[in-house]
Amino acid sequence: MLDVREESRPVALESAPEEARWRWKDLLDTDVLDPADIQLVMDTAEAMSEVRSRPMSKVATLRGTTVVTLFYEQSTRTRASFEVAAKALGADVVNLTASGSSVEKGESLIDTVRTLEAIGADLVVMRHGKSGAPYLAARHSKAGIINGGDGTHAHPTQALLDLFTMRRHLGDLAGRKVLIVGDILHSRVARSNIWTLVSAGAEVTLCGPATLLPTSLAGRSERGSVKVTTNLDQAIAGADVVMALRIQKERAERGLIPSLREYIRGYQVNARRLALAAPGALVMHPGPMNEGIEISPEIAHGVGSVIEEQVSNGVAVRMAILYLMATARTA
Repeated sequence: MLDVREESRPVALESAPEEARWRWKDLLDTDVLDPADIQLVMDTAEAMSEVRSRPMSKVATLRGTTVVTLFYEQSTRTRASFEVAAKALGADVVNLTASGSSVEKGESLIDTVRTLEAIGADLVVMRHGKSGAPYLAARHSKAGIINGGDGTHAHPTQALLDLFTMRRHLGDLAGRKVLIVGDILHSRVARSNIWTLVSAGAEVTLCGPATLLPTSLAGRSERGSVKVTTNLDQAIAGADVVMALRIQKERAERGLIPSLREYIRGYQVNARRLALAAPGALVMHPGPMNEGIEISPEIAHGVGSVIEEQVSNGVAVRMAILYLMATARTA
């Protein structure tokens, strides 16, 4: 699976006491999280979901904590979700984008994160177009770095909220069949999802055109497995979860797929294909969707779709991450 160099791996905090607590300074990907770490996130997210259901859905748990969102790429869901999550916990929130900041004047990433640390940032949520950028930031900042998506590498909080959503509907995922279909090769969402799903014991199938499939991801672990195929009709048979990924028009322009029309014919998640899945199969999508391309509108908004629920659950999961990381820093 994904190979991250040892010197780039996250730094563990001091050894945890017997009761479960967060062990990591940063959250850069899901590959370092063991089942106990993931369970801690899931349990905390359940508690945060309960907080969000109250008439007064804000608490002062992180009062005095400063959370900075540093986005070098455009984002709606992830950025807004983190901002809502931080404010719901009582944190101070600073939003920064590359546009209009010192980045446009040539400031380096290292200088930027050091500046944020100097002004009091405790946690920095970072999205960057270059794979590995959050790892660089983490090595040069005492602030906790949360990867909000880096290049084609990772998107850990998306994977955790996807897992949270699946578990709420399906319970234990051991032996469950999860299909991810689309541009796997360039998908940071797929890569992070593979780690959490295999850790949960799921049987993961990756499906898409051969030009968009990294066959090196296939394999089996002690808990779950990953299969790779180009045949969607076979892959979707009996699936408990069907996750479609956004297909970008530039893939056709670069010749990685013959055309969008051919992609729709071979890989769109539609009513005919979903009928082959397990009864009551969940339909998921990390967004934003190209309705009518990777997923048909009636499926995107039909029975079994939990796409809007993913967005809602994202706030609870990101509240959990912010809470766990902030409190671990002061423990």
